[in-house]
Order: sequence, then structure tokens, then C-alpha cells
Amino acid sequence: MKILILFAHPRLKTSVVQAAMLKAIGGIEGVTIRDLYALYPDFNIDIAVEQQALLAHDLIILQHPFYWYSAPAIIKEWQDLVLENGWAYGPGGSRLAGRFLLSAISTGGAEQAYHPQGRNRFEVEDLLAPFNQTTHLCSMAYLTPFVIHAGRRASPEALSTSVESYRDLVIGLRDGSIDPLERLAHGYVLPPGFAAKAAA
Repeated sequence: MKILILFAHPRLKTSVVQAAMLKAIGGIEGVTIRDLYALYPDFNIDIAVEQQALLAHDLIILQHPFYWYSAPAIIKEWQDLVLENGWAYGPGGSRLAGRFLLSAISTGGAEQAYHPQGRNRFEVEDLLAPFNQTTHLCSMAYLTPFVIHAGRRASPEALSTSVESYRDLVIGLRDGSIDPLERLAHGYVLPPGFAAKAAA
């Protein structure tokens, strides 16, 4: 599969985990990285260019820190502008059908904090539900998110292991050694028309 990584970090120079993740997947053949903050510092997103980038790839990865239980602002701006009614969803909006989407995020909190009895009260997948539903509305398949928890507090060895797991996942999905349909998010039901478009 051809993979498009939409990367967003408003303060990349201060990043530890996301910078390490980005370095790990840099230069992989068949993987395109678009740094949204670098491309659009004024948030003036080129809709046509972004739509063409989506059409040229099979798997889209949204890679970003998990800010306030969501994504940095430019991801929302990108969604609002690029995923147009009649293009990505709605009547006649089937251009993304059959593709896959994966959230690749890093959290400041520990894994146990994302639990009904934890500080954040919800599991990560529950908090990512808007991305799950957006994917479904666009007739795509939403994969189990890749999450690195509390990476800033991890030892260099532990962080390196987590980052290598991310690289292995990206390469495995690209090469087909990892079947994306076996990595669907918990309880995810493929939208109507997904299989027909994917096989086309």
C-alpha cells in the first residue's frame, strides 16, 4: 500500500516522542510525509493539493500529539476544508471509499490514566471516536490506533522500542505482511461499499 502520513505538531522543536516517531519513519519507500504546520503556517490549506494527495494513497495516517483529547488545531482545519461534502462524503462523495485511516498519537499521561477509573475517565479509543466516525462517514476503514503513552517519561531504551514498533507497523502495512482488515478498531463495522471500492 501507498501510505500518506499527515503529521501535525505546532512545537516540533520541543517534541521528544513525535520527533522520534517522525525520524523513525522518514525515508521509507512508499511512504509520503506531509508536515501540515510546515506546509501551512498560516493555516491557508490548499484543498486541491491535499485532496490529490489523499487520492494517490491507500492508507492515511494522522500522526500527532494527543492535545486535549483530540488533535492539534490544524488537523481540524484540514478536516473542515479538505473532506468536502460531495467529495469525501454525502451525495456523490465517495472519493475516499476503500481506503484506510490510522491514528498514530502520543499522550502525556500513562496508559492507566485512560481508563473508566483513571484520571481521564475514558479509554483512548473512546476519545478518538470523532476520528472513527469521520472515517466511517467517508467510507473508509478505521484501524486500531497506535499509541505511545507517557513517552517523555520513558527511558531512552523504552522509547526506542516503542518507536521501532511504529516503524514496523508502517512497513508491515505497506508491504502487506500486516493485513489492515485484521487491525480494525474494536467493534468497527466497515461502511457500505467499502469492499467493492477497495477491490476496484
